[in-house]
Amino acid sequence: MSANSPFFNLPELPTFTLTSTDIEDGGVLTGPQLSGAMGVPGGEDVSPQLSWSGFPEETKAFAVTCYDPDAPTGSGFWHWVVTDLDASVTSLEANAGDPAADLLPSGAVTLRNDAGEPRFVGAAPPEGHGPHRYFFIVTALAEPLGIDESATPAFAGFNMFFKGIGRAWLECTYEAK
Repeated sequence: MSANSPFFNLPELPTFTLTSTDIEDGGVLTGPQLSGAMGVPGGEDVSPQLSWSGFPEETKAFAVTCYDPDAPTGSGFWHWVVTDLDASVTSLEANAGDPAADLLPSGAVTLRNDAGEPRFVGAAPPEGHGPHRYFFIVTALAEPLGIDESATPAFAGFNMFFKGIGRAWLECTYEAK
């Protein structure tokens, strides 16, 4: 596994199934999942619909993230982090990443993304930087992370390291030319 993989320093976990009606594994992101807030023409900053199944029976909670390991930051770019979804939640509607839409279930905690907003922000790689990969990841947790909205995405990831018991993801790309 390459050092530029979002899973490089993480333990291998059992995998389960993640699907979406809006994006597909290996596909190219389009307008809804691009970032108008960050200046991409036609970008809408709409988180995709996600559904998951086949996770470990002992799952007590989930975390949902979107991460770009190819961002020119030295640490990647977190586009979305939601923690402490109850184990009974097995899907999110499109646009659940917009707090004004009020589509997340009670108890879910949304952290500030690397653009500083507690919401989903779409793809916005620098023009000419080449294709970027966007990993939409659902992590099954042995227990809720128990962190509040002031935590950073890196701190959430650190806690998922210890509490993660399963992982599913869709990998998409986008390139600004």
